[in-house]
Amino acid sequence: MHKTLISPSALSQHVNDPSWVIIDCRFDLTDPDKGESLYRSGHIPGARYAHLDRHLSGPKTGTNGRHPLPDTDVLVRTFSDLGIAPHVQVVAYDADSSMYAGRLWWMLRWMGHDGVAVLDGGLARWQREGHPVRGGVETSTAAQFRGSPRPGWRLAADEVASGLGSHPSRLLVDSRTPERYRGIGETLDKVGGHIPGAANYFFQQNLADDKTFKSPEALKAQWAPILKGRDPKDVVVYCGSGVTACHNLLALEHAGIHGAKIFPGSWSEWSADPTRPVATEPENG
Repeated sequence: MHKTLISPSALSQHVNDPSWVIIDCRFDLTDPDKGESLYRSGHIPGARYAHLDRHLSGPKTGTNGRHPLPDTDVLVRTFSDLGIAPHVQVVAYDADSSMYAGRLWWMLRWMGHDGVAVLDGGLARWQREGHPVRGGVETSTAAQFRGSPRPGWRLAADEVASGLGSHPSRLLVDSRTPERYRGIGETLDKVGGHIPGAANYFFQQNLADDKTFKSPEALKAQWAPILKGRDPKDVVVYCGSGVTACHNLLALEHAGIHGAKIFPGSWSEWSADPTRPVATEPENG
């Protein structure tokens, strides 16, 4: 069973395996239809498409963030429609950086499905290494997904707020760029800044120049000054809308650092409430 990353060569041996499900997660935040259009033009043979807004997010209320998690009963139907049965190996991929594939990876694990991995380097690496693509739309045989949410894997905004100042062992990690963390040049959310006390670790630091993940050893070394010896179970990652934070969870898991949680509403939910505190200066703790 593959639980974190998989290489193109390993995946290529299973493109016709009925016990494997491949899901294309390509997306563009500035053009929400682009990923699906690219999928229709060319994708890994057998891959189904999962749209970030339609399949991997729930309805927005204006206060629950830009990519709220779907209701779990809706998610069960979505995963069933994608052909994900118990004991099926799922492989998620996107264009190259795995930022969208990481969201599906975390959602499946949160819902109790451990057999999910991300194609390291995405479709770009798949094609770079000479593997084929094909166009059109793949049909899936519906399955019966049987997962349910694992308790304690996610925090609500109120749980994050109640922990500020009263949970000294907790570490919040903001996964956005240093500029957005500082509130500089914020374009996606109405308010710039970060949750008070949060450290900053930009998710793209997990990647090498070719958009594949760095080695577990390199990632451990990079994360060490952020974690400062804390129990991973006291670590809560967030980002702008709960997407790239999953990339940091994948990197931690790849590095053998298990148990970190996520605040899926992230900055877009936090900042939607004007009563919540905002910081703009880097944190030293």
